[in-house]
Amino acid sequence: MTATTFAARVIEFYRQLRPPRLDGLGVQALLPYRVPQARACTDLFYGKYFKDTSPRVFLIGINPGRFGAGTTGVPFTDPVSLEKIGIPNPFPKRRELSAVFIESLIEQWGGPGKFYRTFFITAASPVGFTKNGKNYNYYDDRKLLTAVRPFIVKTMRAQLEFGARRDVALVLGTGANYEFLNRLNEEEGFFEKLLVVEHPRFIMQYRRKRVDEFLTKYESLLRSTIPGSRTRG
Repeated sequence: MTATTFAARVIEFYRQLRPPRLDGLGVQALLPYRVPQARACTDLFYGKYFKDTSPRVFLIGINPGRFGAGTTGVPFTDPVSLEKIGIPNPFPKRRELSAVFIESLIEQWGGPGKFYRTFFITAASPVGFTKNGKNYNYYDDRKLLTAVRPFIVKTMRAQLEFGARRDVALVLGTGANYEFLNRLNEEEGFFEKLLVVEHPRFIMQYRRKRVDEFLTKYESLLRSTIPGSRTRG
């Protein structure tokens, strides 16, 4: 890539992104970057928070969902949370559970300026999936996983060129997402070490009464990736 800043590399990546072939799987790709409004949002977001060359720790989710990144183009960010961090958008102001959690995490960290100076949020697959009109994860079907694996490898390698910290990354999702990414990382050597934490969607749907506990856990893990930083607790 010829772009010089982290932001320019991300924007270039999304502009060139093409979905994997999904023929015969009954699965549709979610690719918001083809929508002018979503492209405008991503350009504003990354231009505002990533216009430098500092390396970031990657937080790696599963794949975009319909009401979060599948709409806005920004991982774990719904239209409401996007406006709260200074990115106006024309999308229906519907909340998405994972975005609500990440919004709280960023606020607890000290705001988006401080958070995104150190961290970059992405997903195993930067393209989302739906089946029968509902969100679908890349690992929900073995045939889908087989179809998208080369795409995941290719796009992860491309994203590392944004300016990734290669010593550590945080996987969001202790089940199938971590199992797949851990195995893939052992084969491909993307990162020296993977940390793992429960996925925001799981927390908000099944452990909501313990949100504060999980926010503290996230913060502790994130602080452990910063050289010379002391974890709390």
